Amino acid sequence: MRLNEVVFTDAKPVEGYGPGFFRIGGQVIRGAVIAGPKGTGTWGGYDDTAALLDLAGQIDVLFVGTGPEIAHIPDDLRSTLEDAGIGVEVMASPAACRTYNVLLSEGRRIALALIPV
Repeated sequence: MRLNEVVFTDAKPVEGYGPGFFRIGGQVIRGAVIAGPKGTGTWGGYDDTAALLDLAGQIDVLFVGTGPEIAHIPDDLRSTLEDAGIGVEVMASPAACRTYNVLLSEGRRIALALIPV
């Protein structure tokens, strides 16, 4: 069997979350967060499309966590991201964290945008 080391660039896994915060790569971030190949930081929510569009060409899929329950994201946000070549998967934030961690461990080209639970 051959094993390959996975390189995450600056992407770090989600280690935990709770009311109003996420812990990613040892860093606690309060409020909405974005994580991916450029690292982890705060996110301005659905109106902050620039931060998400900066990921174009670096990722194939963006997981959008909509808080404690799954909800629709604005249609114009989805259209803008898809027009930029970014696939969008919407789910509740806990599910988005789990899915992101699994695919990150596989070395996939992904990012995460989360609304707190």
